[in-house]
Amino acid sequence: MEKVIYLVNHGEAEGFTAQDSLTAEGILHVSELAQFLERYPIERIITSPLMRTRQTANEIGDKLGIHTEEDSRLAERQMSSQVFDDWLLKVEDTFLDLNLSYEDGETSNEAIQRACEVIDELPDNNHTVLVTHSLLLVLLMRCFNERIGFEEWQAVKHPDVYELRLTEAGAQITHLWEHE
Repeated sequence: MEKVIYLVNHGEAEGFTAQDSLTAEGILHVSELAQFLERYPIERIITSPLMRTRQTANEIGDKLGIHTEEDSRLAERQMSSQVFDDWLLKVEDTFLDLNLSYEDGETSNEAIQRACEVIDELPDNNHTVLVTHSLLLVLLMRCFNERIGFEEWQAVKHPDVYELRLTEAGAQITHLWEHE
């Protein structure tokens, strides 16, 4: 049994709403990422339904000749309906307490559960790209390595890619793409 999942963070976007598109620089960097991913035997691409992730996935799919699929379970984690002045501290707290939630938000554990369902449903011996958002991407990695947390989230770039290799022996996570 082996699953290889390429966890892709979307390119730089104009903002953070569901409708926000990639910036011109974001499109350029995603195109470079798509070219980089040509060396891997990717068979499937699944993306969050938000515009910036769909644009990222479609660029990769166009380059690789693969149709993209959407899955709402890959949407960014909704931390709260409120806007916080100390938002960064709130994010850090959700890594320290995976059951912490704010008004109208989901816990880290809830986000991990829905995202890991996507991975659990992937067939064995398959290479799949999952295009998502940095917070959910890091929570997905944390599902397989509990030492991953806030600092790793802060290091994720737009775009970025990590390889998650699942075998009988366990999980291995490798940062694949270094971009300036």
